[in-house]
Amino acid sequence: MKQNLAHIAVVVRDYDEAIQYYTRILGFTLIEDTVLSETKRWVMVQPTGAENGCHLLLAKAATPEQEKYIGCQTGGRVFLFLYTDNFYRDFENYSAKGVEFTIAPHEEDYGIVAVFKDIYGNLWDLIEPAHK
Repeated sequence: MKQNLAHIAVVVRDYDEAIQYYTRILGFTLIEDTVLSETKRWVMVQPTGAENGCHLLLAKAATPEQEKYIGCQTGGRVFLFLYTDNFYRDFENYSAKGVEFTIAPHEEDYGIVAVFKDIYGNLWDLIEPAHK
Protein backbone atom coordinates (compact mmCIF):
# COMPACT_ATOMS: atom_id res chain seq x y z
CA MET A 1 0.00 0.00 0.00
CA LYS A 2 1.26 3.49 -0.84
CA GLN A 3 -0.38 6.73 0.25
CA ASN A 4 0.63 10.36 0.58
CA LEU A 5 -0.92 13.71 1.40
CA ALA A 6 -1.44 15.73 -1.77
CA HIS A 7 -2.99 18.98 -0.51
CA ILE A 8 -3.74 20.71 2.77
CA ALA A 9 -6.50 23.32 2.64
CA VAL A 10 -5.82 26.66 4.30
CA VAL A 11 -8.91 28.84 4.67
CA VAL A 12 -8.13 32.36 3.43
CA ARG A 13 -9.93 35.70 3.23
CA ASP A 14 -9.01 36.51 -0.38
CA TYR A 15 -7.30 34.51 -3.11
CA ASP A 16 -5.07 37.27 -4.47
CA GLU A 17 -4.05 38.48 -1.00
CA ALA A 18 -3.09 34.91 -0.05
CA ILE A 19 -1.19 34.30 -3.30
CA GLN A 20 0.78 37.50 -2.81
CA TYR A 21 1.68 36.61 0.78
CA TYR A 22 2.70 33.02 0.18
CA THR A 23 4.68 33.78 -3.00
CA ARG A 24 6.24 37.18 -2.24
CA ILE A 25 6.75 36.94 1.51
CA LEU A 26 7.34 33.22 2.08
CA GLY A 27 8.82 32.61 -1.39
CA PHE A 28 6.49 29.76 -2.32
CA THR A 29 5.78 28.83 -5.93
CA LEU A 30 2.30 29.27 -7.40
CA ILE A 31 1.47 25.83 -8.80
CA GLU A 32 -2.05 26.45 -10.06
CA ASP A 33 -4.69 29.17 -10.16
CA THR A 34 -7.77 27.93 -12.01
CA VAL A 35 -11.14 29.71 -12.02
CA LEU A 36 -13.88 27.21 -11.16
CA SER A 37 -16.83 29.59 -10.92
CA GLU A 38 -17.59 33.26 -10.40
CA THR A 39 -16.66 32.92 -6.71
CA LYS A 40 -14.38 29.88 -6.51
CA ARG A 41 -10.81 29.20 -7.67
CA TRP A 42 -8.46 26.23 -7.32
CA VAL A 43 -5.27 27.84 -6.01
CA MET A 44 -2.26 25.80 -4.96
CA VAL A 45 1.15 26.92 -3.72
CA GLN A 46 4.16 24.99 -2.53
CA PRO A 47 7.52 25.82 -0.95
CA THR A 48 10.14 26.52 -3.62
CA GLY A 49 12.27 23.45 -4.27
CA ALA A 50 9.74 21.03 -2.76
CA GLU A 51 9.24 18.89 -5.83
CA ASN A 52 6.48 16.30 -5.52
CA GLY A 53 5.65 17.48 -2.01
CA CYS A 54 2.35 18.39 -0.45
CA HIS A 55 0.68 21.55 -1.78
CA LEU A 56 -1.26 24.17 0.15
CA LEU A 57 -4.72 24.63 -1.31
CA LEU A 58 -5.71 28.24 -0.65
CA ALA A 59 -9.45 27.95 -0.07
CA LYS A 60 -11.43 31.18 0.19
CA ALA A 61 -13.97 31.15 3.00
CA ALA A 62 -17.39 30.85 1.38
CA THR A 63 -19.65 31.31 4.42
CA PRO A 64 -19.63 33.32 7.65
CA GLU A 65 -19.03 30.05 9.53
CA GLN A 66 -15.89 29.34 7.48
CA GLU A 67 -14.69 32.94 7.97
CA LYS A 68 -14.60 32.31 11.74
CA TYR A 69 -11.79 29.77 11.21
CA ILE A 70 -9.48 31.91 9.09
CA GLY A 71 -6.19 31.86 10.98
CA CYS A 72 -7.38 29.44 13.64
CA GLN A 73 -7.89 26.12 11.92
CA THR A 74 -6.13 24.26 14.73
CA GLY A 75 -7.44 26.14 17.75
CA GLY A 76 -4.22 28.09 18.30
CA ARG A 77 -1.76 25.21 17.97
CA VAL A 78 1.04 25.15 15.41
CA PHE A 79 -0.66 24.19 12.16
CA LEU A 80 2.07 23.70 9.56
CA PHE A 81 5.73 22.67 9.69
CA LEU A 82 8.08 24.20 7.12
CA TYR A 83 11.42 22.44 6.84
CA THR A 84 14.40 24.34 5.46
CA ASP A 85 17.96 23.54 4.53
CA ASN A 86 19.16 26.87 6.00
CA PHE A 87 17.26 28.11 9.03
CA TYR A 88 19.00 31.44 9.55
CA ARG A 89 18.79 32.40 5.86
CA ASP A 90 15.01 31.94 5.93
CA PHE A 91 14.58 33.41 9.42
CA GLU A 92 16.44 36.60 8.41
CA ASN A 93 14.61 36.82 5.07
CA TYR A 94 11.18 36.39 6.66
CA SER A 95 11.99 38.80 9.49
CA ALA A 96 13.12 41.44 6.98
CA LYS A 97 9.78 41.04 5.18
CA GLY A 98 7.81 41.63 8.38
CA VAL A 99 6.90 38.05 9.30
CA GLU A 100 6.05 37.92 13.02
CA PHE A 101 7.89 35.27 15.00
CA THR A 102 6.09 34.35 18.21
CA ILE A 103 8.79 32.01 19.53
CA ALA A 104 12.43 32.95 18.94
CA PRO A 105 14.91 30.60 17.28
CA HIS A 106 16.16 27.89 19.57
CA GLU A 107 17.71 24.46 19.36
CA GLU A 108 15.86 21.26 20.10
CA ASP A 109 17.02 17.66 19.72
CA TYR A 110 15.33 17.55 16.32
CA GLY A 111 16.88 20.80 15.00
CA ILE A 112 16.70 24.59 15.01
CA VAL A 113 13.13 25.90 15.25
CA ALA A 114 11.10 29.09 15.59
CA VAL A 115 7.36 29.73 15.38
CA PHE A 116 5.85 32.36 13.10
CA LYS A 117 2.39 33.62 12.15
CA ASP A 118 1.25 33.78 8.56
CA ILE A 119 -0.88 36.62 7.18
CA TYR A 120 -4.00 35.17 8.82
CA GLY A 121 -2.52 34.20 12.16
CA ASN A 122 -1.95 30.49 11.50
CA LEU A 123 1.09 29.29 13.43
CA TRP A 124 3.98 27.62 11.60
CA ASP A 125 7.19 25.97 12.77
CA LEU A 126 10.21 26.92 10.70
CA ILE A 127 12.61 24.02 11.19
CA GLU A 128 16.08 23.08 10.04
CA PRO A 129 16.27 19.41 10.99
CA ALA A 130 19.27 18.22 12.98
CA HIS A 131 21.75 16.27 10.90
CA LYS A 132 22.27 12.92 12.56
